[in-house]
Amino acid sequence: MIVDPPNGRLPAMTPAAQQRVAERRAREGSDSASYTDFTLTERCITRGLIGSVLPGGYNNGNRIVQSPGYVTFVNEMIHEARIVPLDGRPHRGPAIRSYLGDSRGRWEGDTLVVETTNFLDRTGVGMSGTGASDAMKVTERFTRTSDTNLNYSLTVDDPMTWTMPFTIRFDLGRDDHYGMFEYACHEGNYALPNIMSGQRAQERSH
Repeated sequence: MIVDPPNGRLPAMTPAAQQRVAERRAREGSDSASYTDFTLTERCITRGLIGSVLPGGYNNGNRIVQSPGYVTFVNEMIHEARIVPLDGRPHRGPAIRSYLGDSRGRWEGDTLVVETTNFLDRTGVGMSGTGASDAMKVTERFTRTSDTNLNYSLTVDDPMTWTMPFTIRFDLGRDDHYGMFEYACHEGNYALPNIMSGQRAQERSH
């Protein structure tokens, strides 16, 4: 889905980013000492802005609601929602950050452009939510090409992580008969307590 660079691959990571990712992977899922050793996705907290939009194995629905002065994006995956003001207000100050960042939208002709900043450094690219820094900026473009199709693209610019920006593009199809399913991740997340209790049992056996 990467259309830029033209080779369809993620750009090279900076040396600092490679070290950061290696340290994070060593912490997450290493010895199951704590729930904090697992990724935000495994803990049912978030897949981040990009991971929630990219198609995965299930729960791929996204609802877009336009109202006066705002557009709201609701992801079926983990049921996160972004409320995007369209009135030209500036981004929040850098001290206020979140997993989905701070989004601001504007119209360029028939294309809705949404710029998002103020990410936490624990969210990134892909469903695992790892990789990016808190300097990441994501620019999305939504262009309606028919009654049932939106051309969607996002450009990731994070000079602290990748040596150049990159762009992902794919189509979003409208389905008026699709139902957004409940994503009861926390309620059904038996994996984390089972993994951790198994680790404690293994420790006691030694």
